[in-house]
Amino acid sequence: MQIREATADDWPAIWPFFRSIVAAGDTFTYPLDLDEERGRDWWLLAGPNRTVVAVDDGGVILGTAKMNNNQMGNGAHMASASYMVDPAHGGRGVGRALVEYTLDWARAAGFRGIQFNAVVETNKHAVRLYESLGFRVIGTVPDGFRHPREGYVGLHIMHRPL
Repeated sequence: MQIREATADDWPAIWPFFRSIVAAGDTFTYPLDLDEERGRDWWLLAGPNRTVVAVDDGGVILGTAKMNNNQMGNGAHMASASYMVDPAHGGRGVGRALVEYTLDWARAAGFRGIQFNAVVETNKHAVRLYESLGFRVIGTVPDGFRHPREGYVGLHIMHRPL
C-alpha cells in the first residue's frame, strides 16, 4: 500500500464509497443527501491542508484522509483529520496506515497535537483504532449525534499530543 497526495482525478474513485459511507449516516456528521460537488469541495482540500489516498500496487484506491488545522488563528496549532476506507477493503490496515500517515504529517508540519471533534461513540472500530495510536477521549457531547439505528448517541472529542 502506498499513500500519496489525492488529485481531482481520484475523485471518481473516491465518490462511490464516500457517498455510501455518508448516506449510511452512522459515522459522519455530513448531510445524508450530500451531493457529489459539495462532497468533493469538502473533502479535497487545498494546501497547506491536504487530502491523501491509500492505493494498492495496482493503483486501486483503498481509502482516503483529509488533514487540516483544527481551527484558524490562535487555534491553528492543533491538527484535525477525517478518514474513509472503502468498505470493500476494510480490515486490511488501511485506516491504521492513514492515521499513522496523519501523525507523521502533523509532526512535520509543526502541529502540537491532533484533535478529532466528532467521533461517534458507537463507531467502536474507529475509537479503538485511535486509542491504540495514543488518542484519548477528552470529552463527550451527550446525544450529540443522531444515529439512524441507535438513536441519539454521544459524540467524542479525541486528542493526541505530538
